[in-house]
Amino acid sequence: MDRREAITQVSWILGGTIIGSSIFLETGCKTGIENAKDFFDTETITLLNEMGETILPWTSTPGAKDAKVGEFMAVMVKDCYAPNDQGIFREGIKRLEKRCKEDTGKTFMECSPEERTKFFVKMDGLQKAFMDAKTTEQPSHYFRMVKELTLLGFFTSEIGSTKALRYIETPGKYDGNVPYKKGDRMWANS
Repeated sequence: MDRREAITQVSWILGGTIIGSSIFLETGCKTGIENAKDFFDTETITLLNEMGETILPWTSTPGAKDAKVGEFMAVMVKDCYAPNDQGIFREGIKRLEKRCKEDTGKTFMECSPEERTKFFVKMDGLQKAFMDAKTTEQPSHYFRMVKELTLLGFFTSEIGSTKALRYIETPGKYDGNVPYKKGDRMWANS
């Protein structure tokens, strides 16, 4: 085999690999929210956004809905949670809706922001009591999962990192003696 023939064969192999991978990616792989939509319907993602907004509402800074935490939660649960935890989260959303209907006479989406906050304060107390009493073998409470994912999704988003936290692009110099003024926002980079 001469050099020209070897290059031609390698080109065919690499070309087939590239073409084959693009066909595979187009037909077999979904990423991000498109993959999660197979797992959570649009109404549930909207509900997760509203739950996140109740936990981190819009004030002088954007809220959780602005950071699309509902989509973030859906992707994280679908792609990163173990099947058991996925079940706990999904069933927990249903239980939360049922509990809200029992407590307020309305679905979560029908409640006013004040009613949602009051309901979530109650749910937070229940999850705290559960977490204090649980053994290490027991899974986390579903409401705690919602809170944790809301905070993670918001503060790792561009909006959360730049609008709610102070941000200096890395690499920056280390300054261990930055003056603190009461009311200053936390730093986004560490």
